[in-house]
Amino acid sequence: MADLIKTADGKAGGPPATKAEPMAPPQRSVRVVVLALMIAMLLAMLDNLIVGTAMPTIVGDLGGLEHLSWVVTAYTLATAASTPIWGKLGDMYGRKGIFLTSIVIFLIGSVLSGMAQDMGQLIGFRAVQGLGAGGLMVGVMAIIGDLVPPRERGKYQGMMAGVMAIAMIGGPLVGGTITDHLGWRWSFYINLPLGAVALIMITAVLHLPKRERTKRNVDYLGAALLTVGITAIVLVTTWGGSEYDWNSAVIMELIAIGVASLAGFLFVETKAAEPIIPLHIFRNRNFTLMSVVGFMAGFVMFGAVLFLPLYQQSVQHASATNSGLLLLPMLLSMMVVSLIAGRVTTSTGRYKVFPVVGSILMVVGLFLLAQMDTGTSRLTSGLYMAVLGAGMGFLMQITMLVAQNSVELKDMGVASSSTTLFRTLGSSFGVAIMGALFTGRVQDEMASRGGGAATAHSAQLDAASLAKLPVPAREAYEFAVSSGTHIAFLVGASVGLAAVVASVFVKEVPLRGAGPEAKPAPAVAEI
Repeated sequence: MADLIKTADGKAGGPPATKAEPMAPPQRSVRVVVLALMIAMLLAMLDNLIVGTAMPTIVGDLGGLEHLSWVVTAYTLATAASTPIWGKLGDMYGRKGIFLTSIVIFLIGSVLSGMAQDMGQLIGFRAVQGLGAGGLMVGVMAIIGDLVPPRERGKYQGMMAGVMAIAMIGGPLVGGTITDHLGWRWSFYINLPLGAVALIMITAVLHLPKRERTKRNVDYLGAALLTVGITAIVLVTTWGGSEYDWNSAVIMELIAIGVASLAGFLFVETKAAEPIIPLHIFRNRNFTLMSVVGFMAGFVMFGAVLFLPLYQQSVQHASATNSGLLLLPMLLSMMVVSLIAGRVTTSTGRYKVFPVVGSILMVVGLFLLAQMDTGTSRLTSGLYMAVLGAGMGFLMQITMLVAQNSVELKDMGVASSSTTLFRTLGSSFGVAIMGALFTGRVQDEMASRGGGAATAHSAQLDAASLAKLPVPAREAYEFAVSSGTHIAFLVGASVGLAAVVASVFVKEVPLRGAGPEAKPAPAVAEI
């Protein structure tokens, strides 16, 4: 009996367990663990949204307006740079301890950020917080990959999509409420009770399958080169077109540093005994294709979340709070479709259709959003957003599922971290490229219509500034914003075509844990 795999309801049955496949614990136990993991996931997702709402108050208290962007940039940089390292450490030294460590570091960063006395301290403490956040998302995904066979993982996709929707809708609302009634420091302290609950629950109920741990040394040189490369890329996408011109010396130098560092990283990884990102995982066609799809999904998703509220506030005259609620069609559609896709994947074991259909819907949704103008109603834009949300619902979790199913269990952490990293980098490029195109189009349209002075310093006006404009200037700005969103979403749709092409070439490999008759998926399917 000891050599039989337990089924989801806790009864023994099925083929003998192997080292490459996790034993499925009782379903009730899994649900408790997943609940704890979702709390940790919520910590990482909520933070920037809550802090973003509190930023005007923070600047008013601490000063340092010229360093405002670094409060977000420091967090993003630390998160992106540390993500692959957390994944590798989990593979080497055990996922539970490494994940708990990342939560503790995140909470320490939260406390220190709440205690900051000037902008310099806040930026430094936000970097500490981002360092911990890098391990939260990858830890959640890798632990679920260890705990739940891919075939059963679809049951929990709806929970993950729901957490994302709650964060995107609730983050600004919670941030505004906390800032108004408790003060901006509580926008950081609010992480403590959530984090404490996650720590207690994970410590008590998380029991991962035992496996051999490697005793090899950490690839410090590879980690350093990857960190420098990622930092350079994120700074290019953050500063390019805003802090510095795209052809400025600073941006060119960062591009050169990024390219050189990543080239050196690839060389080092071919020689390292325990590489941070084993390059052999990219020989698997499905893993590589899902990395491409994840990059494109991140590109599109965060661009849409950035520009849709701006369009709704500037053109459809929604308040800041209502613009967040007006994203509900996209977020609810994403959550429902993700849940349905997960259930179908669990019951049938088939998944190729989802990235294909999801990519197509994503492109169609972006093309529809690109058609919005000054006369588009909220109902129409809501329907367009629902189409985009459905596409994202098919993609957001399936990309991680297929990527994890494409590697051996010993590489689950690096597979999860690499997929997360590509999605993060995609979001950085998406915000930078779509933002540059949007800003350029708005400023050009305002200049051509005689309203250039209104956007002399920024292509984004808040509601108060917009209300003060003369009627002709306000109408010109509304037209300019709709024109800017048109070009941004049109480019997003064009980029999304790459995800359609990549999805078509995905090979349907049976999901591990697919049932008594199914054999485990091969560890490597050569390109």
